[in-house]
Amino acid sequence: MQHRIDSEAHGARGPAMARAVESCVHCGFCLPTCPTYQVLGEEMDSPRGRIYLMKEVLEGALPMEDALPYVDRCLGCVACQPACPSGVPYGELLTPFRAMAEEKRKRSFGERLSRAMALRTLPYASRLRWALRLSKLARPFRRLLPRSVRAMLEIAPARLPRGAEIPELVPAEGEKRARVALLLGCAQRVLEPEINVATARVLARNGVEVLVPASQGCCGALSLHDGADAQAQALARALMDSMPQDVDAVVTNAAGCGSGIHEYPLLFAGTDEEARAKELASRVVDVTVFLDEIGMRAPVGFGRPVRVAYHDACHLGHAQGVREAPRRLLRAIPGVEVVTPAESEICCGSAGTYNIEQPDIAAQLGAQKARHILATNPDVVVTGNIGCMTQIRLYLEGKVPIRHTIEWLDEAYRAVGSGVGESESAES
Repeated sequence: MQHRIDSEAHGARGPAMARAVESCVHCGFCLPTCPTYQVLGEEMDSPRGRIYLMKEVLEGALPMEDALPYVDRCLGCVACQPACPSGVPYGELLTPFRAMAEEKRKRSFGERLSRAMALRTLPYASRLRWALRLSKLARPFRRLLPRSVRAMLEIAPARLPRGAEIPELVPAEGEKRARVALLLGCAQRVLEPEINVATARVLARNGVEVLVPASQGCCGALSLHDGADAQAQALARALMDSMPQDVDAVVTNAAGCGSGIHEYPLLFAGTDEEARAKELASRVVDVTVFLDEIGMRAPVGFGRPVRVAYHDACHLGHAQGVREAPRRLLRAIPGVEVVTPAESEICCGSAGTYNIEQPDIAAQLGAQKARHILATNPDVVVTGNIGCMTQIRLYLEGKVPIRHTIEWLDEAYRAVGSGVGESESAES
């Protein structure tokens, strides 16, 4: 019996889901780029397999619970999108499908606990800070906790860096070339606050006036990609309210945030806020793209050759198509050689809350990513996303320091005549 998706039956995002399903010709070009297919070798753990399963659920031919184990194992890295000759917008199917599934599914106690802990702490900086402090008390009892909760404890840092305050207005140095608003993120503020400080400093050095709206919070990307639509919309509305209009761009330094905000039009499809969502999405740009477009003032450098292994964050490289801008900025530093590890298109296993919800697969991907990076014999690893930094650092086991792209540029501006050793001392 032939079935067809009734796009109207699945709300305002139904047509986008139907288009994604109908554009897939099941050619298999996505298979080599899919992390879970590489690890598990199962057809239903590939993009085209999951598209088939979601299609069957949407058409009413398959129970939701039969598809969910395979859909849950998807990282949402969208590496399949640039590899697809048919241009299947896989993310426009996966994200709303997960939101739809959350309304119907039943979770175990352990799953509900870890999910609640993640969604009620990670998007809120003050809660996350307290949760990480309390995690020290739970470490001795981690063997008694559910696997996903143990995974949260494993990736939690042993100690937190001191908070770094940024004034609401950072003036441009020299002639003012632009004026931007800076997104601070949520988890990043707690785990790596110096990334935001470095971002403001590098922008100011390049003649950019930086506004830092005090009322801003989480962009909602974590909730959006985890199927928590109501929370994602609430956080997105608050962020849209906090962003000023009198700026040339809204700059982000987190790949996941940039990708999530670019999905706001889909999140608010069919609502009164769709136009406002499109407007903000059109103004959000990754900091490396912004600096590349205005023409970055080249740093003096470290005074010695430095071999940099650049890791493409999935939500920067795959979701936003940003690959060359960060490399051009890094190569502008005298003495820097940029190398790309093998299988650079394969996710490191972080993927929002994935390394909490699917810790065993995430561990395999993290270890594999670390091996490929170390094979390049780098002096430092550089990437553009806090989640990737946290995951990869765990599996590098202190063998090589890892920095955010903007941190490394900041160090190159400030480390005149110094060696890399001084930069390494900043690793916590």
